[in-house]
Order: sequence, then C-alpha cells, then structure tokens
Amino acid sequence: MRDKKPELLVPAGGLDTLKVAVDYGADAVYIGGQAFGLRAKADNFSIEEMKQGVEYAHAHNAKVYVTANIFAHNYDLDGIRAYFGELKDTGVDAVLVSDPGVFTIARETMPDMELHISTQANNTNYMTYKFWYDHGIKRVVSARELSLAEISQIRANIPDDMEIESFIHGAMCTSFSGRCVMSNYATLRDSNRGGCCQVCRFIFDIGETEAYSMTPKDLNMVPYIEEMIKVGVNSFKVEGRMRSIYYIATVISVYRNLIDKIRTNSNTQAYTKYCLDILNRCANRDSTPQFFDKLPGVNEQYYLGRDEVSNQDFLGIVLDYNENTKEVTLEQRNYFKPGDVAEFFGPNKEAITITIPEIKNSEGAVLDAARHPREIIKF
Repeated sequence: MRDKKPELLVPAGGLDTLKVAVDYGADAVYIGGQAFGLRAKADNFSIEEMKQGVEYAHAHNAKVYVTANIFAHNYDLDGIRAYFGELKDTGVDAVLVSDPGVFTIARETMPDMELHISTQANNTNYMTYKFWYDHGIKRVVSARELSLAEISQIRANIPDDMEIESFIHGAMCTSFSGRCVMSNYATLRDSNRGGCCQVCRFIFDIGETEAYSMTPKDLNMVPYIEEMIKVGVNSFKVEGRMRSIYYIATVISVYRNLIDKIRTNSNTQAYTKYCLDILNRCANRDSTPQFFDKLPGVNEQYYLGRDEVSNQDFLGIVLDYNENTKEVTLEQRNYFKPGDVAEFFGPNKEAITITIPEIKNSEGAVLDAARHPREIIKF
C-alpha cells in the first residue's frame, strides 16, 4: 500500500455546498464557473464567489479545482481566453480541461496554473497519460469504464510523480465517459456544453412492450476502496455538483471515515456493510461497482427499478445548539412531527438518534408538525 494519503475530492454546486463539503472532510472540492463547465444547471460560482470559496477552503487546508471541460467550438475561444484571464487571479489550485485547444489557451493565459485532464478526454490507456505528462500535466482523470486491471497497468507504465484521479461514487453516463449526443437530438440541449437533459433517465413507452429506461445504476466503490488505494489511485472523486447538501454531507462522511479506517487498518466487514446501508439512504438509484471488477451485464449495469425505498428523509439543517438550554434551532427541509425518530450527524461526530419532542416556531408558538420548507424550528 502506498504511503501517500489519497485525496477525497468532492463536488460543490454553490458556495454553501462547498463549505459543507470542506466541513465534512473533503481534501479538495471541484466547482464550476458560470460558463465552460458541464453542469450549466447547477448554481455555479461567480468569480467573486470562487474567491470566497478558495478563502474558506484554504483556511481549512482544502483545495479548490475549477472545471472548464466543455467541447469547445470556434465561437467559444475568445470567451474562454477572457474567462481564464479572470480565473488566474482567484487563487484556485487547478483547472480541469478536456479540449486540446482549451488546454493551449489555458497554458497561454495562466502559465502558472496547475491543469488536470478531465475524464471527458476519454483517458483509457497509459499512452494517453504519458502524452499529457510530456505536455507538463501531472494529473489525469481516468475514464469511469476502466477495470482494476486497466488502472493497474496505467500505474505501472506512467511516471511515479503522475497522479491518477478516479471516480468512486455517483451517476454514470450511458455514453462512454460522457460523450453523448442523445440530449442534443431530443431537446437541442448540448450534452457536452453543460446542457445535458439526461434523456437516458427518461421512461420510454413504445406501445406493446414494457416501458424501459436506459439509465445506468450509480457508481459505488465502497467494497473496493482498499484495492484502489493499493493500486495507486491518488485522488478519489465523487460525482454530483447538482446534488443536495444532505447527499454531499452523507457521502463525504462515509468515504472520509472509510478511507481513514482502511489506512489505519481498523476497517471491518461490518463497517463496510454499514457504509453501504448509509449510502443507500440518500440515493435515488441502485448502485454498483460497474466496470471495476468485471464487464457488467444489463441487469448489473442498468437501473430497472429499486426493490426497496430509502428509509430516511432529510429533515433539516441544524443552525444552532444551546448547551445550557439543550435547545436545537433547525432550518426545516421536509415534513416531520413530534414523536418521529430522527438521526443527527455532523463532521467528526457519531450520529445520535432522538425522538422529536414538542416543536415550536421561531416566535415560540407550539406546532403540531413542521410543514414549511426553510421554516426555523426549535425544540
């Protein structure tokens, strides 16, 4: 096992999510600007918000990476050049690109910026890694479709100081490493310019046959994290810049604790199962290791409907806890009422379970239930 601690890299669609990601144990956060990334529907970051995010992350010993990994057309190039001119002064630690033209512009406008090659560049073999290394790149994001054996071969054939970044959790794309045009045809929204409508998630009904969907199951690498560490993956990447704060906090907590337990030789089979159970609570699709351990068949790869449903709802965010009065102040997100059993979890804390007592609104009025999203509740 390599001595260097692998980086836990997580997504943030906005400034609030970035802060939660850092608080819950992310070593690095990747974000998108308001142009030239692949999540146009996320909140994304203005230049000023990037600076605020960088300041917060660096104060907590975390890094910030920015995605600029669209498939660029001629009419994008002047805008990209201007954008990089602003980006270079934000303090971000690296920029992800996939297009050789965008890479060239990045080198010209941000000569001191660390560049990473996005998975959108279809990085499936060690010669691709060596090509980018010869162009000064020290980190390449592997395609999500690679097996353990293929990642091992890449590591064995690239320089020791070159880093492999690999996805460990989140949505998979029906097309190879995201190179899809179904959204373009179905809705005129360009998949590779941030506008994907996720048409593969649609339910198709073509008459007499059973309705179906092309959506893959999510990626979940919990059972193989130790093998990924041993094989020499340097950065473990979570997908989900459009996911909720609850999702991000839960996923980071699981992988942070799991990675730390593996590195201290304190992980157990029981804890691994616990991690899988916790992740299942915040997911809307089944999950699987996908291509890592074998070439999956249809029933293994594609989401055909869940046999079970999540047994937990995201009730709210704790804003304050008064140690003297034992009073919790919470911003409500989903319906709950006195008598419901709720679990509280936070950074570096064991989860605790309580039965919700009498609840009041911010003015002290007793409520029979918390019904209104973002209402301030006390109990």
